[in-house]
This record gives sequence, C-alpha cells and structure tokens, in this order.
Amino acid sequence: MSSHDPAASPAPQAPLWNIANILTMSRLVMVPVFVWFMFLDGTWWRLAAFGVFVLAAITDRVDGELARRRNLVTDFGKIADPIADKALTGAALIVLSVQGDLWWWVTIAILVREWGITLLRLAVLRYGVIPASKGGKLKTVLQIVAISIYLFPLHLLPFMDLFVWVAHGVMAAALAVTLWTGLTYVVDAVRLARAKGNRSD
Repeated sequence: MSSHDPAASPAPQAPLWNIANILTMSRLVMVPVFVWFMFLDGTWWRLAAFGVFVLAAITDRVDGELARRRNLVTDFGKIADPIADKALTGAALIVLSVQGDLWWWVTIAILVREWGITLLRLAVLRYGVIPASKGGKLKTVLQIVAISIYLFPLHLLPFMDLFVWVAHGVMAAALAVTLWTGLTYVVDAVRLARAKGNRSD
C-alpha cells in the first residue's frame, strides 16, 4: 500500500488572471488616458493627468502586495509588472520633455536604461527570471515621486520655485539609482547565464 506524501506534491500554481495581474494590466490601460489628459489645455486637465498617474502608481504598490500576500506571484507578473511601470514612467518622462518641463537628456538616459534592462531580462528568460531588486524598487519610487511633482500644476502652490528645485533634486537621485541598478542587473544577468551554461556543460 503506497502512501501519498503531501510534501512531495508541487505547490499549486497561481492562476494567470489573478487580481494582481489584472491590476498590472489596468496600469497599462491608464497610460494612454494619462497621455491624452496631458495634451489637453487647462489646469483641470493637468490635475486629471496627475490623478491618473498617481492612481496608476498606487496600483503598482497594491498589485505587488497582493501577489506576495496571496501567493499570486507568476512569471507573467514578474515580467508584465516592470513593463507596465516602464510604460507609465516612460510616457510621463517623454510628455514632460515634449512640454519643456524636463531635460531631454534625463529622459533619454532613463529610457535607454529602463528598456535596455527590460530587453535583457527577456533575453535571459531561458536561463531564469531576474526579479526586481530592492534598488530597483527604490528607483521606481524616486522616479514616481519626482514625476508626480513635475506633473502637479505648481503655479497653484506657494513657493513654486522651491518645489521645482525639489523635483530636480529627487529626479537627480532617481537618475543616479536608475543607472546604478541598471549596472547591477547586467551583472546579475551575466552571472545567471554563466551559471546555467556551466550546468549544461
């Protein structure tokens, strides 16, 4: 008589269409809405764009927490979540540069790093998934905070010039962490590829 060992059974896989992944996809849907609002004239439209951006950024926090707490982490989510983040922040950076609120060289430097690392992570998928690091999460927070300040119609606030300099300072920190974490991802990808390559020899 054979006995079944529950410990030997593989852990159940989270369904692809779970609440965390749905929130991730909703963030992607919000990107064109945000861009549309940004190109409409008027302070209220700018506030609407700011609101959509902040709401989308909140979903990033919520979907990650749900995925971890409810064991809803999937390989799809590991890839789709950073893509959604980059689509949101990338669209915001480009629009801000088009409208003259942010230097183009900052936008280009961040976008080259962001999409370059995304392509790198996709390229090494056959070896394994490179999850987001703590530094990568800090980078995302700094980018979102800086972009949010740039997006808000600062002329409505007292000491507008002070907030502009705060935005510049936070963006400088975001840029530094963005470039540094990009380098660490490259190192991680090389180590992962070498480790898998050695095992297959």
